[in-house]
Amino acid sequence: MIMLMSPMLLLCALAAPPANDLTLWYTHPASEWNEAVPVGNGRLGAMVFGGVGEDRIQINEDTMWSGHPHDYTNPEALEYLPKVRERIFAGDFAGAQRLVDKHMLGNPNRLQAYQPLADLLLTFNHEGEPSDYRRSLDLDRAVATVSYKCGNTTFTREIFSTADDGVIIVRLSSDAPGALSFEAALSSPHMHSVNCPRSNHLILQGEWTPPEKVEGLMGKMDGPGLRFEAWLTVVADGGSVKSGGGKITVESADTATLVIAAGTSYKNFNDISGDPADICRKTTGGAVHKTYQDLLAAHLADYQPLFRRVSLDLGDGPSAHLPTNERLKAVQLGADDPGLAALYFQYGRYLLIACSRPGGQPANLQGMWNDSMAPPWGSKWTTNINAEMNYWPAEVCNLAELHQPLFDLIDGCAQTGRRTASIHYGCRGWVLHHNTDIWRGTVPVDGSGSGMWPTGGAWMCRHLWEHYAYGGDRRFLEHAWPIMKEASLFFLDFLVPEPKHGWLVTCPSISPENKFVTPDGRKSAVCAGPAMDSLIIRELFTNTSRAAEILGVDAEFARRLDEARAKLPPPLIGSHGQLLEWLEEYEEAEPGHRHMSHLYGLYPGDQFTVRGAPELAKAARVSLERRLEQGGGHTGWSRAWIINFWARLEDGEKVHENVNALLAKSTLPNLFDNHPPFQIDGNFGGAAGIAESLLQSHAGEIALLPALPRAWNTGRFKGLRARGGFELDAEWKDGRLTRAIIKSTLGNSCRLRSNAALAVKTISGEPTEFQRPEDTVLQFSTQRGQTYVIE
Repeated sequence: MIMLMSPMLLLCALAAPPANDLTLWYTHPASEWNEAVPVGNGRLGAMVFGGVGEDRIQINEDTMWSGHPHDYTNPEALEYLPKVRERIFAGDFAGAQRLVDKHMLGNPNRLQAYQPLADLLLTFNHEGEPSDYRRSLDLDRAVATVSYKCGNTTFTREIFSTADDGVIIVRLSSDAPGALSFEAALSSPHMHSVNCPRSNHLILQGEWTPPEKVEGLMGKMDGPGLRFEAWLTVVADGGSVKSGGGKITVESADTATLVIAAGTSYKNFNDISGDPADICRKTTGGAVHKTYQDLLAAHLADYQPLFRRVSLDLGDGPSAHLPTNERLKAVQLGADDPGLAALYFQYGRYLLIACSRPGGQPANLQGMWNDSMAPPWGSKWTTNINAEMNYWPAEVCNLAELHQPLFDLIDGCAQTGRRTASIHYGCRGWVLHHNTDIWRGTVPVDGSGSGMWPTGGAWMCRHLWEHYAYGGDRRFLEHAWPIMKEASLFFLDFLVPEPKHGWLVTCPSISPENKFVTPDGRKSAVCAGPAMDSLIIRELFTNTSRAAEILGVDAEFARRLDEARAKLPPPLIGSHGQLLEWLEEYEEAEPGHRHMSHLYGLYPGDQFTVRGAPELAKAARVSLERRLEQGGGHTGWSRAWIINFWARLEDGEKVHENVNALLAKSTLPNLFDNHPPFQIDGNFGGAAGIAESLLQSHAGEIALLPALPRAWNTGRFKGLRARGGFELDAEWKDGRLTRAIIKSTLGNSCRLRSNAALAVKTISGEPTEFQRPEDTVLQFSTQRGQTYVIE
């Protein structure tokens, strides 16, 4: 008898919590996509629903996109650049905006969208009513598990996506011999065919074709597009296996291992001549000859050295024994759950490992998990904060090598961005606006109010510098230098003096997605010199100049950057003591806007530090409070940004308040971040914010527990990283640091700030000379590879 039951009708015994506190778990199957749990290996991702009679495992491949290689540039843009500038400086913002929308956007003015690839559909022949149901995702093992009883037989499924073998594995088993019978099929939302070349093997083949009606933020583009394949191979122990009618049927087996391979014809952003069958053949061939135990062991050997670098204990709350969705509900009702905050932190690290591996695409707006042909915002890389936020935890949370896919994207955008810089603006160097796709579009798109922002590439360059700042890899800096130099070169050409003060400003530009009210009462986005641009460009010029000095190259270019940096607008403070978002104190069209771009210098930047620039830090706080009073932070990623702001302002109680708000208001049952709809950036921004409350290193020193909430007054972390080449463990009790361990990887001098008076010695107990410039500050020299104990 095939059980076709509503997930909510399952009769489940009261389940005990898992022994591993790094587990998401539930007592019913997922009733919708936002309840399914994700697995991934950086290239292949899957969403596990865990149905009983029928189950769906939705599959993504990171190069499965709409469209094909395309030059998005618009040759008429340059002709209108001086006309737009003239109108902006004359105060005719509406006229400038009309010209931008009509003449300066890309061709087309929408980019392409990330696509789903396939579904694995399982139908089970169970006898008896289901009970004792549990569905879980073990973050320590990166394995999703479904288990339940039908009659006296327990059925178990284990699902993981292995980077070592490049496939998705589904293991089906029962505790009774010969009790496993099921059908397996492949499907896809795209036009496709399925054939059965062998009794245990299915091949799904398809090709992206343009939809009749273009939906969402996706540009119209004629085909043909990417070809794709998904292969399913079933290896059963006992029983029989046969295929026909587009499905594989297994009868009376003891266990079965399903190997899912997938690939597309994508080779790079200029070439889609690859062979998806060759990818599937190689990965399937390597996996099907291994035992399940060997596949799992190789998966764990690859995954756990990454995940186990960092641990975090913030204590438990009264809801720790509940399933994950019920813990969330408890927080929504006002409960405090430090353990859930720690789980959310580690979930962010898990997701980055799952969707960003060297050689693959970087994490997009949905990481790598998407079941829609027209996903929100195209599930692209939105570079006015979202793509960058995805990588905020990479360095501090000890996953530095997972930054590489973003660096590869930057390399590609630098190539296409040179053409955009030249054709659209007559400038040297390269430029990236607010979005890019797999074809590395760099032009302004989606309308002037979002797209006329030429500073995305400059922000991306921060990630290049941060990777060097944490790890000190000179060879990497040598690779990054020309990219940073060309990004800077673009702005040396693009910046123009504004008429009032003579400051060098971007024009045209916007403050991302926000609008101001002009003196004649209209709303406008297009402007000159928004605060965020000046902050990012000042940072870019500073870091590029420092890179030139470190590498001993191009001193003359560095001098030009220093001269131009001195002519940028300074941060401006308004009549309420707030930082200004624009060059003038305009009325804000939306005072509670989700973007807080003028606070870039607080986080992720380092220009508004509480000790180095207290007046600016105070003004940033005023701006933040004013934005929140008007309803700001209503999206998940915006709330995550706010956590980082409060951490940099060293306000632990505000950190705690906003972590709880992120969990209560912007987190889905599977702990995905909710914009709404689902966007993964808040998961990564939230994880970074929790780390930032415990460890900071942006202000020329390491600060331990700089924004520790009272609710986390006793705890420990292990393995977080600090700029300058340091890795740290720390323990605290009653809100006071009790012990820290610092490993020096580069041998730099260490300046350490904490909330207690401390002393330092080597791990072997030898005393270490140190200075105490302040009561709670230590400064000492380190040796490369040496470990130090702070007590």
